[in-house]
Amino acid sequence: MKNPVDERSYLLNRRAFLSKSSIGIGAAALSSILGAGLIGGCNSNSNPAEMLASNSSALKHLHFAPKAKRVIYLFQSGGPSQLELFDYKPLLKKLRGQELPEEIRGGQRLTGMTSGQTSFPLTNSLYGFNQYGQSGMWMSDLLPYTSKVVDNICMIKSMYTEAINHDPAVTFFQTGSQQPGRPAIGSWLSYGLGSENKNLPGFCVLLSRGTGRPFGQPLYSRLWGNGFLHSLHQGVQFRSGKDPVLYLNDPKGMSKVSRRNMLDKVAELNQKQYEELGDPEIQSRISQYEMAYKMQTSVPGLMDISKEPDHIYKMYGPESTQPGTFASNCLLARRLAEQDVRFIQLYHMGWDTHDNLPSAIKNQARDVDQASAALIMDLKQRGMLDDTLVIWGGEFGRTNYSQGLLTDTNYGRDHHPRCFTIWMAGGGVKPGMVYGETDDYGYNITKDPVHVHDFQATMLHLLGVDHEKLTYKHQGRRFRLTDVHGKVMHDLLA
Repeated sequence: MKNPVDERSYLLNRRAFLSKSSIGIGAAALSSILGAGLIGGCNSNSNPAEMLASNSSALKHLHFAPKAKRVIYLFQSGGPSQLELFDYKPLLKKLRGQELPEEIRGGQRLTGMTSGQTSFPLTNSLYGFNQYGQSGMWMSDLLPYTSKVVDNICMIKSMYTEAINHDPAVTFFQTGSQQPGRPAIGSWLSYGLGSENKNLPGFCVLLSRGTGRPFGQPLYSRLWGNGFLHSLHQGVQFRSGKDPVLYLNDPKGMSKVSRRNMLDKVAELNQKQYEELGDPEIQSRISQYEMAYKMQTSVPGLMDISKEPDHIYKMYGPESTQPGTFASNCLLARRLAEQDVRFIQLYHMGWDTHDNLPSAIKNQARDVDQASAALIMDLKQRGMLDDTLVIWGGEFGRTNYSQGLLTDTNYGRDHHPRCFTIWMAGGGVKPGMVYGETDDYGYNITKDPVHVHDFQATMLHLLGVDHEKLTYKHQGRRFRLTDVHGKVMHDLLA
């Protein structure tokens, strides 16, 4: 009896053969013009079929001794106000209600939401600030738990970006480009470094919605997309509820044996197709089917936090038992880190406070404060903070002037890309350090600016990667995350 998989190869008639041949000749010609190994684009230094089939890394060796093995990125989507949380500016209290001086603004670009305002009244935060820890780091009263771990934190007050609106700004941080279509950070790391756990993706994503502005700026799956990299490297979103990963479970009535047999036969068909067409995405498809099969046994246990001890729930806060909250996602992030997932991305939405800022940011801060601090303490008590880089921050900051009407109890703030704050902990950064300075108005950077690409280059360096050497050839040129500039901020390194 003939093998149907082999027989498929014999069914090409003369017309089909010539059609395929002509396409193949054209593809080969186009490939030579573009200088790429395959039309889809691949690193010419590696065989895509072999690389994908084995889930190995594109980098044969690290460029530096790594400080961090993994990253947990707590992305605060919407633009948290640095003036309410981290960057204490007593001058703004003294000048509250007065106009932003033109020499401070310097004619800098505004968004369409405040460019039509005739008045730009300065406003301080309605919340107090105090100094904490041996480092004496300033922290808002809105963050009582984070205040307790400041000596583990490296705070950067001088971040800046060119993007002034949410979508390009978030895309810039996550992919290195304001235009959609580039690979996300986690995809770059999956491609470059591979995975240390063969039963879980190297890039996992968790989303939560804030209580400050629960219907604020949306997020798009392309933010954790693979771009022009093979689809094997795209982020996998874990959801709250019965099915943490969509389409992972077997259909009713299908046994594990049947599932295994089906996957084996599909793999044979795909391999035949790959041998005929040479498309690396076919190998990606095979690897994804295999990963899904492995995740059927690994994911349920990972997502079941019911056996965590009571003191862990107490540490992360009461919301840690509620699936889909930021606190629950932080606890899951620690569990993913324990399983050596390379890049764990948490998105918390709701920071876009154009109005009603005092009450909205109070709720947002309460969402994240205890769990963010707990994640640091939990990693530290398990001996994992030293090789886990934790990042907290959004896509830009907020203005020092009020958007709309300023009252004694209420105001809003517009987007401000000129200066804002993020913090990092563990993974080889200096603890208890404040880097960079802004002017007394909180409007411009006065010392040690850090661009988005500088931040990305530094993060890769901590993982042992030279940001200029992790590249991928696509459409005739080599791309990288920090395309095409950025420098490692060595002053931040322990």
